[in-house]
Amino acid sequence: MTARRERFRKPGRRAGWAGQKPDKLAHLPLTQAMEAHFEWMLVAGYTEDTVRGRRIALRRFIAWCDERGLADPREITRPILERYQRHLFHYRKPDGTPLAIGTQFGCLTPLRTWFKWLAQQNRILLNPATELALPHLPKLLPRALLGVAEVQAILTAADPASPEGLRDRAMLEVLYSTGLRRTELARLKRYDADLARLVVFVREGKGRKDRVVPLGERAALWLDKYLVESRPRLLGGGSEVLFVTDWGEPVSPEFVADAVRRAKTRAGIAKPGATHLLRHACATHMLDNGADVRFIQEMLGHASLATTERYTHVAISKLQQVHTATHPSARVSTMRTPLPPEMEADPAARVSALATPLPLAPDDGQPEEASG
Repeated sequence: MTARRERFRKPGRRAGWAGQKPDKLAHLPLTQAMEAHFEWMLVAGYTEDTVRGRRIALRRFIAWCDERGLADPREITRPILERYQRHLFHYRKPDGTPLAIGTQFGCLTPLRTWFKWLAQQNRILLNPATELALPHLPKLLPRALLGVAEVQAILTAADPASPEGLRDRAMLEVLYSTGLRRTELARLKRYDADLARLVVFVREGKGRKDRVVPLGERAALWLDKYLVESRPRLLGGGSEVLFVTDWGEPVSPEFVADAVRRAKTRAGIAKPGATHLLRHACATHMLDNGADVRFIQEMLGHASLATTERYTHVAISKLQQVHTATHPSARVSTMRTPLPPEMEADPAARVSALATPLPLAPDDGQPEEASG
C-alpha cells in the first residue's frame, strides 16, 4: 500500500476492532429476542439496511426498559408502550429541541412489527402493540431546495485536476443527473453504468427493487473521464465497484455524503442537507421543465406516488408564470413611476417609487357624464 493510502487509513475502521466496547444490553432477554427477530427478517428477505435501521430503534426502547427494570418481552404491556410513546414526545435533545414527529414514528413502528412477530412465535401470549396508536405524520416539504445555479456551483466546486477531485465531480454529476440515493450510488458496480446507452442499472435499491435510470450526457462524459483517468490511479486492487475512496476501497454512503458537503461548503451554500439536496433538485428541476410526476416516481424508486407528489408542491414555475400574468400586484413595473435606467438596479429606489402614485390619465378621476 502506498504511503498516501496509508495516511488516509484511520485506526479502528474495521468492524470488531480491539477498542470496541462491550454491549451492556447483550444479556437482556429483550436483546436476545431482538436478535432472533432480526435473524428471521434476514431469512425472510429483508435487507441489511432495514435491519440496521430497526436495530437503532429497538435498542433505544430496550435501553429505556433497562433503566426501568424491564428485561423480558413478557413484561411489556400496552400501558408501558404508551408510556414510552409519551417519553419520546417529551424527550429533548441536547440542544433543547424535541424529536421530530417522523423520528417518533420511526421509533414506534418497529415495535409493532417486533411484538407481532413475538406473538406469532409464541414467545409472548398477547401482542401489546396491536392497538398502539402511531403519531400522525405531517406532509412536509423538503427542508431546502437548490436552484439550478446553486447546483452548478456545487458541481464545479470539485477540482477535477486531481484524481480525488475528478472522482468527486463524477459522483456529484451522477447524483444530480439520476437522483440516486447515497446508498445506491455506493453500491454501483463498474458495469452498472452503461455509457453507450446513457443508463444506470440500480441493483436492489430500497426495498430490494431493481430499476433502470437515465443518465445525462454531461454526467456520462464526467463519468467516462473518471473511469479512464482517475479510477485506475485510486484503485488498490481488483474491484468491481464503480467509485472508490482515496485509499482504493469501495466508497461508503457516509463517504458520498461527505463529498457532497465538501463541495457545498466550497460553493458557499449553507442550506442543510447533503446527497438528498441533489436528489430533491433532480426531481424539482425536471418537474419545473414539464416532466410527469409518474416518470419522476419511477426514476427515484418511490413505492408510493404520494411520496413523489410532495415535489409538485415546490415545482411551481408554471404557477409563478400564471401569477405574474394575472395578479395585479405581481408586476411592480405597472404600479410605480418609471425610473431612469441607472436607478432600476437599485432596490431601494424601486421600493421608494412605489410610494409615488402614477400620473392620472386625462379622463381619470372625472365623473362620467350622465347619459340621456
